[in-house]
Amino acid sequence: MLAHEVYDYAIVRVVPRVEREEFVNAGVILSCQRTGHLQAAVALDEKRLLALDPNVDLEAVHRHLGSIVAICEGRADGGPIAQLPMRARYHWLTAKRSSIIQTSPSHMGMCTHPGEALSRILQRVVLPIQAGS
Repeated sequence: MLAHEVYDYAIVRVVPRVEREEFVNAGVILSCQRTGHLQAAVALDEKRLLALDPNVDLEAVHRHLGSIVAICEGRADGGPIAQLPMRARYHWLTAKRSSIIQTSPSHMGMCTHPGEALSRILQRVVLPIQAGS
């Protein structure tokens, strides 16, 4: 039997006009400290984002979302934050900020496979809802 692992996750939100407090969920960051798993998955619905702000800089948004993935993976293109220990990267990524890219408060869960949990959360809170679901 596989052991259940505790994980933390936060939803990545794109807030094109911070003063309006409207956002589109665009990804998930998941951290499982015991297994050393830190991963982000992003899926930006550009049409929904453009409905909130037709002038949003999509290229900049994609660049910022890509940097979240790079930081989680510890890649050099993630900059100096990507070189921090895994838990420090998670906390840096999920720190409260007032910018175009924000995260929800952290939530906890249990799973046997962190990557599968990430996919389930992405499907549930980021990807478009399918008719009949």
